[in-house]
Order: sequence, then structure tokens, then C-alpha cells
Amino acid sequence: MALAFTSSSAIHGSLSSSSSSSSYEHPKVSQLGTFQPLDRPQLLSTALNSWRRLAVKPLNAEPKRNDSIVPSAATIVAPEVADKAEEEDFEKLAKELQNASPLEIMDKALEKFGDDIAIAFSGAEDVALIEYAHLTGRPFRVFSLDTGRLNPETYQLFDSVEKHYGIRIEYMFPDAVEVQALVRTKGLFSFYEDGHQECCRVRKVRPLRRALKGLRAWITGQRKDQSPGTRSEIPVVQVDPSFEGLGGGAGSLVKWNPVANVDGKDIWNFLRAMNVPVNSLHSQGYVSIGCEPCTRPVLPGQHEREGRWWWEDAKAKECGLHKGNIKDETVNGAVQTNGTAAIADIFDTKDIVTLSRPGVENLLKLDDRREPWLVVLYAPWCQFCQAMEGSYVELAEKLAGSGVKVGKFRADGEQKSFAQQELQLGSFPTILFFPKNSSKAIKYPTERRDVDSLLAFVNALR
Repeated sequence: MALAFTSSSAIHGSLSSSSSSSSYEHPKVSQLGTFQPLDRPQLLSTALNSWRRLAVKPLNAEPKRNDSIVPSAATIVAPEVADKAEEEDFEKLAKELQNASPLEIMDKALEKFGDDIAIAFSGAEDVALIEYAHLTGRPFRVFSLDTGRLNPETYQLFDSVEKHYGIRIEYMFPDAVEVQALVRTKGLFSFYEDGHQECCRVRKVRPLRRALKGLRAWITGQRKDQSPGTRSEIPVVQVDPSFEGLGGGAGSLVKWNPVANVDGKDIWNFLRAMNVPVNSLHSQGYVSIGCEPCTRPVLPGQHEREGRWWWEDAKAKECGLHKGNIKDETVNGAVQTNGTAAIADIFDTKDIVTLSRPGVENLLKLDDRREPWLVVLYAPWCQFCQAMEGSYVELAEKLAGSGVKVGKFRADGEQKSFAQQELQLGSFPTILFFPKNSSKAIKYPTERRDVDSLLAFVNALR
């Protein structure tokens, strides 16, 4: 994500109106943000007052650092920092804006925080945020995290977006020493073996933390329909539960999610209607786009976030940028979603047998079964499981009376450790076939969960 300053007409209009009544030329800011002094010092006060609302403050504003991405000269007119965000009732504001359009929410965010807010841009469909900001007619800022492992197509989109909107995205980079230590110690692809959190922490979370320390608010492209169990309740605006802003301390940063209530298909309808640049990877089956080694196209019947960190549990599909979304989901043994009531069960049909743990253990022990079994290991809160419910139910109907039993085993909560050790559970859903004359279960090897693919798997083994 990178911070960009718009070269909008509002900014240029302010400069030109000041210079038209005098002979001096207004200061020019290069693409890198260098600052040239005024030719006539006596006009400095007047000029600064006219630019006060549009003054650019450093995004990377940690104390005692000399690598600020914006020159210190640009901070001399920075407005005073307001009191911490928690002093305003943003929960009430979120309720007031619950039914507002993304454009209204974006306009409110930019109006409220001015130069102290920036859009977080990942190089995917969140380009919609930039379009909404552009439509408000207000000056806006954009930042992006360059992890060093993005797809070439993502870098091409960054360039296209800058040219389309006439802005400069300022990129936040990971600390070279930290990256070097990680790679030398654990290799280039350690995340496939021990999870993505450590790599994301070095390449994304820490650079983001530096960026946000220079802001009072940020704007994200989170949507409720994006990720199972972690984003289903995000409000349109909130006090950030994880990161600190310019004022420091808890409650010093506000997080805006203007498209929280928008469906993914509606985002794409908007992008097409406005003819804005998009990542060419979307046309290749990619939906949610991150780093190249951790992103792949999604297949039929899969949820969009299943293309991210596909080797991990569905509940873990947050890189740390929005870790405040993850809450304790277990209350008295019942799996919850972000503290809400227990999720209703799925795969509920007469053609699918609900297996208990003793029932599954019996299947594992039998060397000679009367009939083969197809069993899905699932969690009802998992949107990837929910996405394949229709195809699995249809498959069970097709196999009814064929001699193949179709079952389900809820493998989250207290059963998860058992499923991982005995049933080859890697992530939800996992599908196993128990042959008639063998005790060893065979794991469905692909993530194509349409009826034809599943049926072909069964027919090849039964």
C-alpha cells in the first residue's frame, strides 16, 4: 500500500489563485516530494495559510527517524492533531451511516479528516476506493505496501492508476535487514511450512504500522462477504482496534470501510461502469490478490478468499493488517462467529449421514466395509464449506441408492486436533473417500468441488 498525493484541480486551483495576483511562481513539488523555497519570503505566510487544509504531512511520522517518505519542510504547516479518536462516538456514527452509499461514506471520511487520512490500496478491486474518492472532488491520499513479492500485473496496475488519476502512490517497503534475516534463516518459502504470519509481519504489518503512525484515519476495501468468520461484522467506520495513529496510544486511529456492506459483484459492476483500470489478473481467475507466492486463481464453487494461503485453515486468512477482525469464536464449546450466536449447521439433508467421532473412528478401524463412504470434514462457519454445500448435497442425491454412503463430520472445535492427526485435515473443507476393502482413507486431491469433479473422483475409486 502506498501513500499518494493527488494533483487534483482543487490543489492547483488554490496555487494558481494565489500566484495570479503576484509575480512570483508558486513552489513546485516534484514526483518525489522535494520542496523548493519561495522566491519571496514575505509572501510565505499568506501562501501557507491558503494551503493549510491541503498541507501534506509525512505518512511515516515516527519520531527520531530520518527516512520519512515526505520531506520535513512539508510539515511546517501541518494542522494541530485533534484529540484521540475514541473521544468521538464512532459506533454511533457507524449506525448513522449504515445505509449510506460508499460515496457518501467516503465523502464523510475525507471531509472529517482532510490531510490526516489515506486510502490503503492493495492493487486489486479496491481501486474502487480511489474512484469513489475521486468522485467526491476532495483532495485525497493513497498508500500501498510493496512487499517485494507482488505480481508484475499488480505493479502495472499501480502505474496505470497513477496515470489515470494524476496521483502519486507512495510505497511503504519492509525493512531490508529484517527481510534478509528471515530469508537467510528460514528460506524463501517458509510460509508454506509454518504459516504466513511471520512473513506477513515482516513484509506487511510492520511497514503498515509505520505508515499509520503518520495518520489519524485510514480507508480500507474490506467487505463483509470477503472472508469467513473475520469480516462478517465489520462496520463502515470504527476506532481501529489494532494500530495506533498520529496521536499515539489506543483510540488514536480511525478505520473507515466504505464498501463494507457492498457485494463483490456490485463492486465489479461499479468498476466496469466507471471504466477504471483493474488488475489484469482478475481476468485470469484471481479474485483476492496479494503476494505472488500466496495467491492463486479460485476454482468453481470456491469462495474468493480461498485463493489466498490455500494451505491453511479458512479462519486464518488474514495477514495481520486487519487482525482486529479475529475474535474468540469458542464459547462453552460452541463455535461462534465474532461473538454472535452459533452458526446453523450445513449439509443438512436425508441423503447425508451425520457422523459422530465414534462413527468416524469405526470407519477408520474397518478393513472390510459393507459399502464405501464419502465424508466431508467441515465447519459450518467456513464460507468455503458453505460455498460447496449445494454441490455436495446434489452429489449425495445422485449417489443415493448407488451403494456409496455420503456423510459429514464436523471437525472444528474439540474435534479439530483429532481430525488433523487421524483424518488428514489441512483446511476446511477436506473430503475423504473410504474404500470398501481398505482401511486407509483417500483424500480428495483437488479443490474443484463441482458435482462432476466430485462424482468422477468417487467413480474412479468405488
